[in-house]
Amino acid sequence: MPKDETWFTEVCEEAGSVVGWKVEKQLAHVETEFQTIDVYRTAHWGNLMVIDGFVMLTTRDNFLYHEMLTHPAMFSHPCPKTVAIIGGGDCGTLQQVLTHPEVESAVQCEIDEQVTRLAEQHFPELCERNDDPRATLVFDDGLAWIRNAEAGSLDVIIVDSTDPIGPAEGLFGPGFVADCFTALADGGILVQQSESPLLHQHLISGIRQNMEKAGFETIRTLGFPQPSYPSGWWSCTKARKHGILAPPDLDRFDASGIVTRYYNPEVHRGALATQMP
Repeated sequence: MPKDETWFTEVCEEAGSVVGWKVEKQLAHVETEFQTIDVYRTAHWGNLMVIDGFVMLTTRDNFLYHEMLTHPAMFSHPCPKTVAIIGGGDCGTLQQVLTHPEVESAVQCEIDEQVTRLAEQHFPELCERNDDPRATLVFDDGLAWIRNAEAGSLDVIIVDSTDPIGPAEGLFGPGFVADCFTALADGGILVQQSESPLLHQHLISGIRQNMEKAGFETIRTLGFPQPSYPSGWWSCTKARKHGILAPPDLDRFDASGIVTRYYNPEVHRGALATQMP
């Protein structure tokens, strides 16, 4: 928090910019062995979760990120039965995954249990499916979990990580991506949050190179709005193990009965068509 305690501000050095939220109350401050987590109630954005000084999510706009990280990958797979989420402790991605009726097993592996416990308290709408019998919450190192996963056992892996610093740094390395390739079945999909297309082109290029070196044949980066993140524009990068990524399917989306606030096949198609800077 700055000296004016009625505002939380995040400084983005690489963009030379600052983003702020008017705060009504600090709801939580927890220091874990991995990081420092703060939760605030804001005047206009609902609750705000901050990890090590960086905004993770707000009540108001998290649906943009969670829907775009999840549904383009899930609808690119013909029948995603087994899904792993690495990170994602706020449970918003898990909630979106479990809207897909084909899913038989969804494992969320989050290194810091306190992220999930705070989400349950302050973002309960994201945790409504945590008790779904198909869901398994694991609190462990995602790098090790993927490394130890049975080869060919997963249909979709979603890497819902924080920025590539601290405990999440290894999730952006080539070894982890290679382990994901091994854990995926043929035709499996890997998707990774890949930061801002305006500010982090080098990082996105590195993610794509790691995927290519691991053996993924089709790699696409999708851009989408995310007002609470630096630059207001975010991305995810997805890849398929053997074969091409399926295009958005309007009939399949309509038949699924899944209700979304932002994602639909037209948005999916537009995100694929957007030229990255």
